[in-house]
Amino acid sequence: MRIYAIGDLHLSFDERIEKPMDIFGPRWVNHHERVKEKWESLVGPEDVVIIPGDVSWGLRQEEAIADLDWIHNLPGRKVITKGNHDLWWTSVTKLNRLYDDMNFLQNHCYLVDENIAICGTRGWICPGMEGFDEHDQKIYNRELLRLEFSLKEAKSSGAKTIIAALHYPPTNDKMQGSGFTEMLTEYGVKLCVYGHLHGKDAFKNGIKGILNRVEYKLVSLDYLEGQPELIFDRNENKGG
Repeated sequence: MRIYAIGDLHLSFDERIEKPMDIFGPRWVNHHERVKEKWESLVGPEDVVIIPGDVSWGLRQEEAIADLDWIHNLPGRKVITKGNHDLWWTSVTKLNRLYDDMNFLQNHCYLVDENIAICGTRGWICPGMEGFDEHDQKIYNRELLRLEFSLKEAKSSGAKTIIAALHYPPTNDKMQGSGFTEMLTEYGVKLCVYGHLHGKDAFKNGIKGILNRVEYKLVSLDYLEGQPELIFDRNENKGG
């Protein structure tokens, strides 16, 4: 069993949604075809793929169904967190009734098995970012609570390996620690993946590498050039 991650699929298969992504550069030309080809070449039926947000441009659930169906038809189990553009996201309980191979995370964790848990939330911009205000602080605090609910559930399950997925980067663009990074360290998270950043100028604004024993990886689609990134391989992590 292996775990992969790729965020920001930005799908728009519903004919009512017109969001051509190729206006954002060559990495987005026919991006869904490249993702499908690479996904199917890498991911097996027993593998897990984390998608940290910005799945569909649909504004309502019925406009996102074609995109969710497309993901459903790809191999592996999918674990999905909300992104800032996922306006179709409704009750997580209802979403989790839609597919038997897709788990939508909010306030809870997903147990891959008795030893591995995936936690996550959308996240938000962090203090220290330009323009961060009282409104941002309220959302930031709420997202911290959601992350903590998820992490507490993982800890109580006895999982030895905890992986976290956020949509937003867990630090500001100066790579300063935040409530997110402190919480991830406190709960003994092994790895945190995130997306949201697009384009070479933005890629440099995301933390990469290890901070206080937690490894951070940017996994937005254009950063990965459409190829899901292997982040965990049980054969190489026999201890859990």
